[in-house]
Amino acid sequence: MSGRCWFLFVCVIGICGIAMGQAQSAKSQPYPPNRAHPGPAWFVDVAQTAGLTMQNINGDAATKKYIIETTGGGVAILDYDHDGWPDIFLVNGTAFPFEPHPDTPPTSHLYHNNHDGTFTDVTKQAGLTATGWGQGACVGDYDNDGWDDLYVTYYGKNRLYHNEHNGTFKEVAETAGVAGTGAEWGTGCAFVDYDRDGKLDLMVANYVHFDLATIPKPGEGVMCLWKGTPVMCGPRGLPHTTNILYHNVGDGKFEDVSAASGITKTNAHYCFSVSTLDYDDDGWPDIYVACDSTPSILYRNRHDGTFIDAASDAGVAYDEDGREQAGMGSAIGDYNGDGRPDIFKTNFSDDVSSLYRNDGGGMFTSTIREAGLGLNTQYLGWGVAFMDVENDGWPDVLIANGHVYPEVDTAHLGSTYREPRLFYSNRGDGTFKDLSRDAGPGATMPASSRGLATADLWNDGRVEAVINNIDGTPLLLVNEAANSNHWIGVILEGTASNRDGIGAKVTVHAGSRSFVQEVRSGSTYISSSDLRLHFGLGSTSSAESIDVRWPSGREEIYNHAIVGSQVDRFVTLVEGRGASASAVAGK
Repeated sequence: MSGRCWFLFVCVIGICGIAMGQAQSAKSQPYPPNRAHPGPAWFVDVAQTAGLTMQNINGDAATKKYIIETTGGGVAILDYDHDGWPDIFLVNGTAFPFEPHPDTPPTSHLYHNNHDGTFTDVTKQAGLTATGWGQGACVGDYDNDGWDDLYVTYYGKNRLYHNEHNGTFKEVAETAGVAGTGAEWGTGCAFVDYDRDGKLDLMVANYVHFDLATIPKPGEGVMCLWKGTPVMCGPRGLPHTTNILYHNVGDGKFEDVSAASGITKTNAHYCFSVSTLDYDDDGWPDIYVACDSTPSILYRNRHDGTFIDAASDAGVAYDEDGREQAGMGSAIGDYNGDGRPDIFKTNFSDDVSSLYRNDGGGMFTSTIREAGLGLNTQYLGWGVAFMDVENDGWPDVLIANGHVYPEVDTAHLGSTYREPRLFYSNRGDGTFKDLSRDAGPGATMPASSRGLATADLWNDGRVEAVINNIDGTPLLLVNEAANSNHWIGVILEGTASNRDGIGAKVTVHAGSRSFVQEVRSGSTYISSSDLRLHFGLGSTSSAESIDVRWPSGREEIYNHAIVGSQVDRFVTLVEGRGASASAVAGK
């Protein structure tokens, strides 16, 4: 039986473990862990060895005259060919016509996972050779055909790539109604079923209106100076725009409901990352948007197709002193183990990042300093992820950094253009320890980074990070520190809900603890991580049950009889095949 047929077979016969993690561990692991490396993390960059060689192009690499040259590109993780192994999509920009240009116009790149620690560039074969000023990307099966599709934002018209089930994609944005007018500058995006009708809708964040003919040159205005040095202008002083919400009406079509839904009532923001979360635990997905130089936005879902910006009331619009921050990326995770989704946001240099603890009742408290994360303010943060690097059940924080002004080097402005990654290890008591300088060469090597996405790329229980570097080649960070902790991966398959289960709340009960995550598209910095959920379980060697609150509202329990108790593997949970939570409670 072929590997592909076996994969389909195990998913058809019932709720079961894919067992690829076990199969992989039985062989030699790519980039195996080594107990000689100090834990919990020893990151090594294996991008070149793995074949991730895309050269990122974003205008002039040496001098950034315009803000469009500085925001970089995102990363998307998707299993585009449905072989059970995550593949990598890297968003690329381009150069101005009046600047030196590569012989071949730059494109974004799709890399196929070869299952052995390497990837093959399949961009041309997949039909993804469009060029333009790409920004972000998000993943979702918008037509519920079982194959994940890809949306890419641009300065200009956005693109929707429909997965054709044969290793290729078809660009359908205009036909689907999600290309935009071309006047917007799209950044972050996320597929989300906001009205819980079983079809994925699409949220798109916009940054500024950018017109090369009218934008001032470096140093030509108040907003074109930084610490007295002439730099590119913006975002303050540039015309703002509003975000866009597209409602999925079926048959591959969307309608723009930005005004009708209330999304456009929140304006005058410069928006980047989109993260979905059910922050008030009412079963309806809300939307958090990290904004640059303006308050962040929290669109609260009102259950009737409309939203209201609740960021100020909830305590996530500003810092603890009521100041606007220059937000870039955002991540959602339960850092303190109370079962509620918390928010981490990266900000500009000379400022702390943001950590908002979810206190329940729709309220958050800023805990960035109490958690030990008010450090390293010299760095400018972009992509960020909660990721449990040692599978101890407590999500750590990894941040990709890089400045926007090359002038910080030549003018000696207290920062550097290329910066290291930051790694904060979760102590399990609501605080973190800064291990950035002791987390291996993959963390300390300077780069000017932007998008970041995470995935267990080789199904072996370790989570890798892929980082898109502006004007450079990407990073692929593997944790080579060994540990003996256990894990379980969860794949959802919706039936009444959207096929990917995006928006589902999953609770794994193992030992004395319960671990809670949500399935989401988008997030980090204009990127999209693996839709499969990864749960570190610590020393616990079995899982008692897994609870799923599906986007449809159905609540189910998957116990030993359905999924077994074995861990260190992936399990696939199909909606409708678990035990009804209400029925179990009534026994």
